[in-house]
Amino acid sequence: MKKILLRTLTVLAIVVPAAAAWMWHSVNTVELQRLGDDVAAITGMGGNVAVLKTSVGPVVVDTMTFKSQGEKIREKVEEFGGAKAVAIINTHYHLDHTHGNPAFALTTPVVSTVRTRRHLLERDAEYWEGDAASLLPSTTFEGEQLLEIGDKRIRCIWLGRGHTDGDLVVLFEKERVLHTGDLFFHDRFPNIDLEAGGSIKEWIGTIDRVLALDFDRIIPGHGEVSDKEGLRRFQAFLRELWAVGETAAREHKTLAQTLNDATLETEATMQPIVVPFVLRLDHDFVVKRAWEEATGAVVYTAPAPPPVPITSPQNAGRG
Repeated sequence: MKKILLRTLTVLAIVVPAAAAWMWHSVNTVELQRLGDDVAAITGMGGNVAVLKTSVGPVVVDTMTFKSQGEKIREKVEEFGGAKAVAIINTHYHLDHTHGNPAFALTTPVVSTVRTRRHLLERDAEYWEGDAASLLPSTTFEGEQLLEIGDKRIRCIWLGRGHTDGDLVVLFEKERVLHTGDLFFHDRFPNIDLEAGGSIKEWIGTIDRVLALDFDRIIPGHGEVSDKEGLRRFQAFLRELWAVGETAAREHKTLAQTLNDATLETEATMQPIVVPFVLRLDHDFVVKRAWEEATGAVVYTAPAPPPVPITSPQNAGRG
């Protein structure tokens, strides 16, 4: 027994520091991929970031998970854009897209939908205290916000429920590049935040409206840079997933039965997203979410009355 205990402690003494070192390295490694003279994607452990260079300074879309990552992102942004960031856009409220905000200057304007700001304040309030509160969204909208910054036009658009009820997409018009946030997981199993108004059923139609926009390339929330065909494949996956949920509800299947029976042909290229001890997005997760939505096990209640948009005195739309 003593030998087994000693061996276990020895293994833990090796594995735990190694895992911690790997995590530290992963968290603090971000890479910039140029997509053109004025637009780039930054990738790392968290949601993908977009950078648009303008004549007055760079604009950043999303900021990953930790302030330390935000600092690395800020360095990449300033190197690529030649100046400090003049605006941040948050596609939605999840921490892997927003918690890097406080690494930027406290006066930086931040843009989001009304619903995203509400979720940040209601679901993530503890993080947004002290100086971090200055990097909450200072300009919010409900339908579309046109930003004319320097020599660039940026359209921030809410097109319906999907990953949450507040996701926006960001269209860099001249560059014909779209950042979808988590409305698109490229070859990754998606998170479906039913509690914050996410909906597989509604997501399918929202993607139809995204596809109607005029763009060539997509920076997804997670996964490699893609295009409209990649987004259509993801939409096909959602259609098949929702059919699983509808069938379960119609046939009064239990969750266990649904998990046992569900097959998804469109998941062949999907990879799990795993954060040890925190999160695992895989086949069973998405099937469970489809069952919960279709059977009414999780019910979305829209906010009432609707929150009011705000505009900062430092309007991010000013050129």
